[in-house]
Amino acid sequence: MSLSHAAAEYMLSDALLPEPGGSRAERLRLELPSDRLLKFVTVGLPLLLVSLAFAREFSTGSQISCFSPSNFTVQQSGYVDAACWDSLLHHGLDAQGRVVTKSLWALKVFPYSLLALAGLMFLPALLWRSTAVPALRSDLLFVADELDKSYNRSVRLVQHMRRVQQASAEPERFWEEYERARRERYFEFPLLERYLTCKQRAHSLVFLYILRNVLLLFLLVAACLYLAFLHLTGSFQGEFSCSVTTGEPQIPLLVPCRLLFSSVFRLLSVALGGVYIVLVPVVAYNALQLCRWDKGLLAVYEMLPAFDLLSRKMLDCPLNDLNLLLLFLRANVARLASFGRLSAVGTLKEAAADQGDIDTVVDFMTLLAGLEAAKPKSQPCANGGAAGADAMGKASRDSQGSA
Repeated sequence: MSLSHAAAEYMLSDALLPEPGGSRAERLRLELPSDRLLKFVTVGLPLLLVSLAFAREFSTGSQISCFSPSNFTVQQSGYVDAACWDSLLHHGLDAQGRVVTKSLWALKVFPYSLLALAGLMFLPALLWRSTAVPALRSDLLFVADELDKSYNRSVRLVQHMRRVQQASAEPERFWEEYERARRERYFEFPLLERYLTCKQRAHSLVFLYILRNVLLLFLLVAACLYLAFLHLTGSFQGEFSCSVTTGEPQIPLLVPCRLLFSSVFRLLSVALGGVYIVLVPVVAYNALQLCRWDKGLLAVYEMLPAFDLLSRKMLDCPLNDLNLLLLFLRANVARLASFGRLSAVGTLKEAAADQGDIDTVVDFMTLLAGLEAAKPKSQPCANGGAAGADAMGKASRDSQGSA
């Protein structure tokens, strides 16, 4: 008997979760994977294109080539190139034959506009980091710690039950007290459950999250409109007529010039605009995912005794901080050691022949510790407790026999 008692003690001790090494706050992910991907693409892609544009500019040297008259010297041709590059004014004729000018400065500042665009795209992430991350970090730390501690408290409860049952002179009275304690919710975790209930009535974090996505969506649409404006107005025009006349007859009125990088900038703008157009529905979906509850994580943690936030129908409108907190908990599920343990218990519950034998992790631990075999089977218990005891004892003997 002592050997079985020692084995049960070791088994329950091994079931306890160890204290997390290091600071849990340093390992928390304070951005959803989709948000991190959006930030990487929206900010990193313009920076990549800027580096390509500047590499092209530095490698080719002069960015303009003007066809000066043949009687011009090298110095005069260089002056024409410099003057036309500084002005970037296209001189043409309209339908009535009048001279009109069009500025091509948008093409000249295109690499710098990409740099400014990358800075603007970082604003939503900066807003989220400066306003929501401190509160979100504290919420995640508290809830993650409480979930792991709740699991450990359940295991320690089984350890205490085992010691009390062994010291009890009347085993039937022990199981009567156990059933009454379950009915009166003595095993619940009111601090954690009430905290999650309070987060259900809060909306500050979800407001900031929606604001982040709306701002990012606005910037994406504005960037696409800006790139479309450059194409529609002919800002990526590769050839233009430059005026360098000074009143001297040997200098022509207009000098044809060609921009060497216009085709490259046109290709970069098309690539950037195409990626941003694809990201628009992704950002919209990222914000709309808060319109439905993510019940998977809480469903697993209902294996904790009296943790029935879902079964009591407390989840009504999903647009609140609790739903957002559940999304971030799922993103940090690797930091929740209790999640894997409870998922395994839930799998065993689904695979059990009689699922009523295992309702909570306490039932599972008492079954493994062998407490069910000591339940009274012939004497009726008050409030129907013995019926459950007989079923659990039978399940324990069947599992031992099959082993």
